Amino acid sequence: MKREEARKRAEALVAQMTVEEKASQLKYDAPAIKRLGIPAYNWWNEALHGVARAGQATVFPQAIGLGATFDEALLGEIADVIATEGRAKYNAYAAKEDRDIYKGLTFWSPNVNIFRDPRWGRGHETYGEDPCLTSRLGVAFVKGLQGDGETMKAAACAKHFAVHSGPEAVRHEFNAEASAKDMEETYLPAFEALVKEADVEAVMGAYNRTNGEACCASPVLQKILREDWGFEGHFVSDCWAIRDFHEHHMLTATAKESAAMAINSGCDLNCGNTYLHILHAYRDGLVSEETITEAAVRLFTTRFLLGLFDGSEYDDIPYTVVESKEHLALAEKAALESAVLLKNNGILPLKKERLRTVGVIGPNADSRAALAGNYHGTASRYETIQQGLQDYLGEDVRVLTSVGCALSEDRTEKLALAGDRLAEAQIVAENSDVVILCLGLDETLEGEEGDTGNSYASGDKETLLLPEAQRDLMEAVAATGKPVVLCMMSGSDLDMSYAAEHFDAILQLWYPGSQGGSAAAKLLFGEVSPSGKLPVTFYETLEELPAFEDYSMKGRTYRYMGHPAQYPFGFGLTYGDVRVTDANIRGASAEGDLTLAVTAENAGNAVTDEVLQIYVKCTDSANAVPNPALAAFGRIHLEAGEKKTIEMTVPARAFTVVDEAGVRSRDGKQFVIYAGVSQPDARSRELTGKAPVEITYHII
Repeated sequence: MKREEARKRAEALVAQMTVEEKASQLKYDAPAIKRLGIPAYNWWNEALHGVARAGQATVFPQAIGLGATFDEALLGEIADVIATEGRAKYNAYAAKEDRDIYKGLTFWSPNVNIFRDPRWGRGHETYGEDPCLTSRLGVAFVKGLQGDGETMKAAACAKHFAVHSGPEAVRHEFNAEASAKDMEETYLPAFEALVKEADVEAVMGAYNRTNGEACCASPVLQKILREDWGFEGHFVSDCWAIRDFHEHHMLTATAKESAAMAINSGCDLNCGNTYLHILHAYRDGLVSEETITEAAVRLFTTRFLLGLFDGSEYDDIPYTVVESKEHLALAEKAALESAVLLKNNGILPLKKERLRTVGVIGPNADSRAALAGNYHGTASRYETIQQGLQDYLGEDVRVLTSVGCALSEDRTEKLALAGDRLAEAQIVAENSDVVILCLGLDETLEGEEGDTGNSYASGDKETLLLPEAQRDLMEAVAATGKPVVLCMMSGSDLDMSYAAEHFDAILQLWYPGSQGGSAAAKLLFGEVSPSGKLPVTFYETLEELPAFEDYSMKGRTYRYMGHPAQYPFGFGLTYGDVRVTDANIRGASAEGDLTLAVTAENAGNAVTDEVLQIYVKCTDSANAVPNPALAAFGRIHLEAGEKKTIEMTVPARAFTVVDEAGVRSRDGKQFVIYAGVSQPDARSRELTGKAPVEITYHII
């Protein structure tokens, strides 16, 4: 069904409602209107990396891990699976008239905020720090989720519009101040791409204010969204964000005024209950019936697009597809592609036949929580790293284990002394040929305000260091002198300096999903080469960053930073030896898109995937981003010794700059294009031993 037809049908249906009935439909838990045959519908559902909070579902790697894949096609496949499982669940629940929360087809995903500061606890819900990467993966996810059928398979939502990335503790009262240049250059591009390219059905406003206006009631943001970009879907508040207008932002005095402010500014749907006051606002003349009608029409347009009144081609999807063999295989593939190899002195891949005993140590070794991230579903079986290695090694190799320490407490048993498992960890290490050390965080240490156990920092991190107990464990294991491979499970930048100095290899696994253990085993033993790339910068220290509350991009992320990274955005090793050997311009389209022919060769002995990366730097405009910026990327598969040439498209937008007024233009004429397997910065060259191919490009 086309949007025009869906809207006409929505208008006809809403026209039969009383103003009270229309107003009732603007809350996330919309009640039934039995006289019109309208069932109840709960708009609140989550699907960040799998259908969430609704029972059994395939649990894919956390979004930051999906970002590390740099794989648009994979994101589309994953989103399609999520929509399939969402339909299967909806079909089964609806048949039993179960229309509770987390059981609808409107998914409040993806999160395309920019992970601008490593302290932000919710950063692992995003695809990283780069607008290009976030845009491309976000577009692929939305298209995969919404599908291309006669009816929309599921409705995606771009969140949190538009400038939102911490601090969590003050998000209900915070005013994020962003320049016009930073808005256009960094904070808005992903949202624009999801609206213009993917026709995302919903947009969610953030809790905070942006430049003084509440994001859920911002005339400026609404103008950008609907007038400049042509958004036609519905707008939803973050949960209980409208209540913040009068309780925290102090923009209004009462709930009635807050409800009026939000709906008059274009917020159609209230996640929360402040819209219970809409009728009071209407009767007091603060809201017109036409405004209420328009919000209801937009919401029913979405429901018609989903085929919720007429049926759809997805109504026969059976519940048995949930967590099917094929879906679990895709989850493992995603985990394999997401892992980033940060260091390898040659110890990896491990050789099973050369080992008699493997020590698996650390609080995240047998942790289900470290697989899941946040906003997750429930797997029927979790393959932890410890279990994955035990299954992989079978009876041939002995596996010794020790938790080593608690995740963040100083002891594992309340009656014990501090460091009560350190001796055990050392004993395991001393009796092992190699140690797999599994450290990191989980959603209790980094996540959303009010949603984690990290109450002292409201989900944000205060440091890049691991908890002290884990640092003590690292030192204890290192002191044994045994070879150590660190498997880090976290959703953000952590200080790797000690590990880089003392351990033989570092594998960043993120929160790899329910199949993380089997994927880790295959990676560690070389069945599959690591091929993920960092979607965020790993900084040396927080001291080089501006204050967390400062939303200026100066000094932040790889595009603006002035210091060498500990591990740069775009970096990741493989077991192969791939480099770009040649790149040249094939031609330009009338719109200014550039086609490149990029040749890559695997000079190593291992088959591997690699991510080819194109960066662009404008050299003759004062408005240019300081450092080369990612403009295109693509995965390539290479056998040992194989050479391939592929075409890559650099969009015309990559050759524009943004001035201080936020105006994007073709101000510069001189550009350098870099084609390689990493950024062109000095630190990436040092770590990889490779330099990208450079092309000088002049726009006439």
